[in-house]
Amino acid sequence: MAGENVEPRLLAQVATAPHPPRVIAVYRRADLPGPEARPVTLGLWRVADPGNVGTLIRTADAFGAAVALSEGCADPTGPKALRASAGSIWRVPVGRLEASEASRGVKRVALVAHGGEPLDEVDLHGEVVFLLGAEREGLPPRGASELEARIEIDGAESLNVAAAGAIALYEWRRRRRGQPGA
Repeated sequence: MAGENVEPRLLAQVATAPHPPRVIAVYRRADLPGPEARPVTLGLWRVADPGNVGTLIRTADAFGAAVALSEGCADPTGPKALRASAGSIWRVPVGRLEASEASRGVKRVALVAHGGEPLDEVDLHGEVVFLLGAEREGLPPRGASELEARIEIDGAESLNVAAAGAIALYEWRRRRRGQPGA
């Protein structure tokens, strides 16, 4: 990597953060990890807030998960999402959310605000995609036939989408501990 010295006032002009950085990088999107099957994936449905998308990528990194985005999701390479991912964008495979996972034996589990089974009662063995809906609208009603389960996080009336994703991944990891091949 080559480095160049740049005047601080020039960095401030291109910065999107309130406090200009001292270092910037230029990269090609093609250099980011592409789609890759992992034992667990966070499937984001129209999650529009770039901070939530970046935070979910960072959370996925902590648990070895992949991220799949539907149309209408915030750009994971936008400035706010990049800051929230804290570098995890370079380690987490990010792809498109497809309906085809069910056909290859992947469990699709929706996280819902109401009417779901308690998280601790749902079978999470095998490859799992946790589907998380848009911040206000949640998941669309269609596609429910492809779902293995609808999960509700006990005692939570309204969770931020990033917090819900973190809780689901933590429970998934907790159950895998001590299992052969985990």
